[in-house]
Amino acid sequence: MSQKSHTNTTVAVVGNPTSNKGKGARVSGQVLDLLREAGRRHGFDVIDVTGASFDESLSNARLRGDEYDYLVTVGGDGMVALGVNAVGCSGKPLGIVAIGSGNDFARGLALPVNRVETAVDGIVGAIVRGTHVDVDLGFVESLPGDHAGGSDAGMPDVAGDSVDSPKPPEVDGIDRYYAGMLSCGLDASINDRANHSHLPNGSLRYFAAVLVELTHMKRYGYHVKATLADGSVEERDIVSPLLTVANSRHIGGGIEVSPYSRFSDGLLDLVWFDHMPNFAECVDAVSRAYDGRLLGSRVFGWKRVRGIEITRAAEGDEPPVLMADGEYVGRLPVRVSVRNRSLRVLVPPVVAESLSADDGNQVLEVIKRDGRDPLTGEFLE
Repeated sequence: MSQKSHTNTTVAVVGNPTSNKGKGARVSGQVLDLLREAGRRHGFDVIDVTGASFDESLSNARLRGDEYDYLVTVGGDGMVALGVNAVGCSGKPLGIVAIGSGNDFARGLALPVNRVETAVDGIVGAIVRGTHVDVDLGFVESLPGDHAGGSDAGMPDVAGDSVDSPKPPEVDGIDRYYAGMLSCGLDASINDRANHSHLPNGSLRYFAAVLVELTHMKRYGYHVKATLADGSVEERDIVSPLLTVANSRHIGGGIEVSPYSRFSDGLLDLVWFDHMPNFAECVDAVSRAYDGRLLGSRVFGWKRVRGIEITRAAEGDEPPVLMADGEYVGRLPVRVSVRNRSLRVLVPPVVAESLSADDGNQVLEVIKRDGRDPLTGEFLE
């Protein structure tokens, strides 16, 4: 595409100044400098909308939306969550400088991870050339009933260290978008443990949390009412250690919990433990975690859904606080739905071309390889 003048165009940047003893502020400053230099060349302005906390930054990004044409987040998946909830469903493009512990959403889009200058170059190129992709979002909201939980608990960490050991504050209800996964069971407990870990590397913290949490799994009680891909409705109890409603594939710095997920198919993927796994099944699942073959294990249930209501079942343990994109969001009961192609993301041309060429056939082959029926999610033998 031809380049054009971007006079009267403004790019807003939001970072995390409190993370990792000030490293987040330094990285945000670097991004601002790089973007302002590019803005002088290409004719766009740059403003900083970062606040003193997650909530203040999100409020700034929302209230000042009329002042900018593009929003750039600097940090990990938590900062992506902030950006998603600032510009989701608005048509305003989001640029991502992925400098965090997980970077799972950026990883799924093949964006640069922990490479500041490369990420900024890609964002500038996308602005100048007008290249982007429109991807789905999950939307989670509270259902009527007793619930308590947290939203946006503390600033997410740009370098992966949880400085203040975030805890979910009490809120009146849930009303938010997410780009990656809504974690409702073991995956939320793992994420919470990783948040409080003092290990130096984000992926290492998550993997260590997986090993610990697998040793004392609970049987959480869920009642689900799911609208499936074909429009039919299925209602059942699921008593299980794990329940995830995924929009993207990765969690925890590259673990492919939902390898069949596609960003623009208008569907979410429900993944759960079909039964309480024994030791051998846990070892098998861990061995498959990074190679895209996790759902080939018969310990997992899987279905594609358009939406789902999740409430408490009569039996089973109380599920933990739910987490979306690594951020605490609240407790059951909730309704989850998909917002088709409602987030516009700035990407380099090669990424835009690759995603536009994705017709689903590659994922279909993976599902068949794993021995599942693509329509029902059941194993064929």
